Amino acid sequence: MSKRTVRAAVFGVAVALLAAACSDADSTSAADSDADGETADQMEDMEDGEMAGMGMEDMNMGDLSATRADEVVGAALASGSFELMETRPEGYDATSGTAWVARHGAGTTVTVELSGLIPDVDYISHLHADTCAAGGGDHYQFEVGGAEVPPNEVHLAFTSDGDGNGFMTAENADIVGLEAVALVVHPVELIDNKIACVDFVEASEGAAAAMIDAGLDESHDESHDDGSGDVHDDTPAEHDSSEEDE
Repeated sequence: MSKRTVRAAVFGVAVALLAAACSDADSTSAADSDADGETADQMEDMEDGEMAGMGMEDMNMGDLSATRADEVVGAALASGSFELMETRPEGYDATSGTAWVARHGAGTTVTVELSGLIPDVDYISHLHADTCAAGGGDHYQFEVGGAEVPPNEVHLAFTSDGDGNGFMTAENADIVGLEAVALVVHPVELIDNKIACVDFVEASEGAAAAMIDAGLDESHDESHDDGSGDVHDDTPAEHDSSEEDE
C-alpha cells in the first residue's frame, strides 16, 4: 500500500466519521485539524501489516495505481459530468470534470477526474443514493443503516495538485446496486459544502442491471468481504495429513 493510498484512507476515515451524512459540520476547529494532521503523519509511517491490524486493509478510499473505471474490461459502465452545486464554497466556479462507475465481476470501480479545484487541498467524494437535483440524498450503502465508512459505502479521498487538478480511483469488492445514482465531491475542511455532483448515465442501457443479476465471478466470490468487516472464505480447506500421522 503506497503512502498516497494510506493518506487517502486516513483523512477519508476521519471525514467519514466526522460527517457521514454530509451535514452538521460547517468547519473544523484548528485543534481538530492539528490532531488529524498528526494522525495522518503517524499512519503514513505504518507498514501494511499494521494497517490490517487496525481493520483498515479493506477500507479502500483510493488507489492511484488502480485501473480506472472507464478502462475496466467487460464492465457495465456509467458516467457523467460534474454539475456545480449552490452549496459550493467560494473559489469553485470553474470546477468541472467527470466521474465513472464500473460494475464488473470483481466488484465496483469508481474514478473521479476534476479540474478547477483549489490547489493542494484535500477532498472527498461519495456515491449517493439520490439525484443531483435532490442534493444527492444519503450516501449509497450496501447495507442500509450499516457502517458509514467503506466497504459499506464507496468513498474517494484525494488531494488536488498544484494546478488544481484532482484524480482518484477506488475499488469495492461488491457490485453497487442501481440505487447508486450519483456522486458528490466536497472539500474536507468544509464537508457540508458540496462542490459538485454527477448524475450517472449508463453507456449501455440495462447493462448495470444485467451485471448485478450476474453477480460476482465465482473465483472472486470464494473470498470476499460482505461489508461487516469479516472476510468470508468459501474455498474448501486443504486436508492436512500430518494431523492423522500424529
